[in-house]
Amino acid sequence: MSGDQTLRLTQTNAREASIRGVRLTVASGPDAGRVFDSTSDRLVVGSADTADLVLRDDAVSRFQCEITVADGRVLLKDLESRNGTFVDHVRVLAAELVHGARLTLGQTELRFELKPDVVGVPLADSGAFGAMVGSSLAMRRVFSLLARAATSDATVLIVGETGTGKEVAAESIHRESARRHCPFVVCDCSAIPSELLEAELFGHEKGAFTGAHQARQGLFEIAQGGTLFLDEIGELSLTLQPKLLRALERKEVRRVGSNDYRTVDVRVVAATNRDLKAEVNQRRFRSDLYYRLAVLEIALPPLRDRPEDLPALLEHLLAAAGATDTIRHDLTAPAFVTDLSRHGWPGNVRELRNYVERCLVLHEAAPLADDGATTSDRLPDTTLPLKQARDRWTRLLERRYCDAVLAANDGNVAAAARAAGVDRMYFYRLLWRHGLR
Repeated sequence: MSGDQTLRLTQTNAREASIRGVRLTVASGPDAGRVFDSTSDRLVVGSADTADLVLRDDAVSRFQCEITVADGRVLLKDLESRNGTFVDHVRVLAAELVHGARLTLGQTELRFELKPDVVGVPLADSGAFGAMVGSSLAMRRVFSLLARAATSDATVLIVGETGTGKEVAAESIHRESARRHCPFVVCDCSAIPSELLEAELFGHEKGAFTGAHQARQGLFEIAQGGTLFLDEIGELSLTLQPKLLRALERKEVRRVGSNDYRTVDVRVVAATNRDLKAEVNQRRFRSDLYYRLAVLEIALPPLRDRPEDLPALLEHLLAAAGATDTIRHDLTAPAFVTDLSRHGWPGNVRELRNYVERCLVLHEAAPLADDGATTSDRLPDTTLPLKQARDRWTRLLERRYCDAVLAANDGNVAAAARAAGVDRMYFYRLLWRHGLR
């Protein structure tokens, strides 16, 4: 029962795909005898009421672990739980599950099984939604969720690696919603110092603090009737989180320096490259705010997991850039696309977009900036003038350094900037320049 074909996401018709069902049986612990059957390709186990399988075990974290049915595999990921997650008596951070595996969470033991029947997963009809394109089953699944989000005013949390298109997804939700004729306002929570972010979001009155020479609307008021996109919401300070929670629940904001609340009609979409469930377990993010944000949670897949979308993405990016027929022919040739599919794309779609722009500037298919070679095993291009060759190597060094120091600090921009010994805003501009943010 553990072969690839038993688990692979397969298309059953134009609007649905199927995955193997998962069953978790509580073998021992406070909930002994309970049986949980999956209804989706992703499930969370924990003590929180919003978990898919809720365990009444004091030794289990709010969000203990997540199980995902991916293409050909069932993957378990521990969510930085207090006491750890064990698979067949071995503590794991992440593991691939096989039929019959035993999971130990706190004082609870679960038996994992693959069911003989399948679970239907809704798919979008087309390979596009708003400004996003992709014909893979993973993206059509995402488009189905985005379309569902666009029909309501529910708060949405979009998660995914850097560069996967979280802002584009948020704007696409807005453009396809009933609020499309009202503002779409963006706030990057990682780019604004925490002491200034409150005034940025909620506004301030004249004289509220040094430099507040006149009253100013906050982004909630500016987005009235429309959508406010809170990017990198995982960077929000613990002191500001309850104020955002009140704004979401009460639909009202209070400017800094004022005693009066103002009613706002704003739909909020948030995004992060962090796992907020793990942040909740580590008490770095309030659980009540997470519940309020993740009314609908949508995970964007990394580009390396959907290489079949490269042709459509290239066509879309080239058309948007107004590329000539000659360069479009070169960059969409099957052999060239095959070469691109071998690249890891750590910067995801943003890296691909920057790469396409570089090709258009050079009027040729440029070598990838990160092709596995190091600066010690490649010679500079001696056909270039010294200044141009030096600039290319400087960009390559900056990109690799920023990528590495960001990864070493778990994607935390502030911590990465401190480790690099540079100002956070300067480091942030480097990330944007090299397609890493």
